[in-house]
Amino acid sequence: HTLIDLRGNIPSFIHISDGKLHDVNVLDELLPEPGAFYVMDRGYLDFERLYKLQLAGAFFVTRAKSNLKAKRRYSRAVDRSTGLICDQTITLSVFYSKVGYPQPLRRIRFKTNEGKTLVFLTNNFELPALTITELYRCRWQVELFFKWIKQHLRIKAFFGTSENAVKTQVWIAVSVYVLVAIVRKRLGLDAS
Repeated sequence: HTLIDLRGNIPSFIHISDGKLHDVNVLDELLPEPGAFYVMDRGYLDFERLYKLQLAGAFFVTRAKSNLKAKRRYSRAVDRSTGLICDQTITLSVFYSKVGYPQPLRRIRFKTNEGKTLVFLTNNFELPALTITELYRCRWQVELFFKWIKQHLRIKAFFGTSENAVKTQVWIAVSVYVLVAIVRKRLGLDAS
């Protein structure tokens, strides 16, 4: 589970766990930074945990699940030629969701160039809706981070199979990635 700082594409938080730990539980390990944006996929959607980010003064952007039940309070005008479908203020309508996150949320629907409709949830009401969609698109850097590790650091083959051996090898791979990223930045290199 990795938190990447998009200012340098360097991990700022990593939690190595077995495959049984659900993604959303990692939010309990995270110390939110006030003013920071946490961009995450649907696996991290838990309203009680997201509300802790809100209380800490942090912002989040995530995808909504298809079964989200909410009531629209307000709709902002959007330019549909940009792919935006709607920009709304909503309140959650399911009892436990509402108890977990009692404040309004912002729901943004966006249609991609491929025709897929994405629904985003955020607690930030200030940024333009397109900026929120762009922040989520930047989440792809996490996927590129893991792709780079798999392609270049040959982490597919482990020298040991105990929990400690696997974690040690993963930490070594991440450390090498960070060192390479620092060297690339300091030398101004564009190469992979």
